[in-house]
Amino acid sequence: MQIVNLEQKLNLFTETWTPKIIGELNGQHVKLAKLQGEFVWHSHQNEDELFYVLKGTLIIKLKDKTVTLKPGEMYIIPKGIEHKPIAHEEVHVLLFEPAAIKHTGDVTHELTKEKLDWI
Repeated sequence: MQIVNLEQKLNLFTETWTPKIIGELNGQHVKLAKLQGEFVWHSHQNEDELFYVLKGTLIIKLKDKTVTLKPGEMYIIPKGIEHKPIAHEEVHVLLFEPAAIKHTGDVTHELTKEKLDWI
């Protein structure tokens, strides 16, 4: 076990839409990501995912509403719900997701990452 400093970990990478794994517990990965621009519409049929905003404003479009998250706020996307994250400026997020989750769900896109790095 070790202390994880989120700011130090965020300083280790610059890529956007490429989550980095920083921990694992009970089959869940704890990830950090930098987001900027628009992601792809997608869903995760068997997994919920949690977005916790550390920096910036994250917009999450859902089919029936739009959620806007500011630093210190979180939102859980239930499994099977189609969503599209949008970051007009660079946003830093902490994610909690099952280890088996696919980056873009069942959608294959140029932003899809097959394997995520541990940092």
